[in-house]
Amino acid sequence: QVQLVESGGGLVQAGDSMRLSCAASGSTFSGYATAWFRQAPGKEREFVAAVHRTSNSNTYYADSVKGRFTVSRANDRKMMYLQMDTLKPEDTAVYYCAAGRAILSSIRMPAAYNYWGQGTQVTVSS
Repeated sequence: QVQLVESGGGLVQAGDSMRLSCAASGSTFSGYATAWFRQAPGKEREFVAAVHRTSNSNTYYADSVKGRFTVSRANDRKMMYLQMDTLKPEDTAVYYCAAGRAILSSIRMPAAYNYWGQGTQVTVSS
């Protein structure tokens, strides 16, 4: 079992930066793939970024955030982060962190993750 808690959301203006954090507790964290997803009102939950297991070099991004967002994790502290730069109004959503034994072919799929945080709201004004 893994428990996940997000923090760092809020209201910013377009072009600003924000960093989200995800604190994990419980079972072994380093053995899981971890990811960020987001869900805007009236839309399906969508993949944002992921780190596959132990190495911060194994990162994956949605095309919509590539070059603006950076995902990382610190296994010793059981933490994952999402640095978001040059934010746009279309980035407005509830952001969720997730963990699970996702394989590479399914790393962008919500169904590949067993554990989810409660979500944190990110609002970007124009």
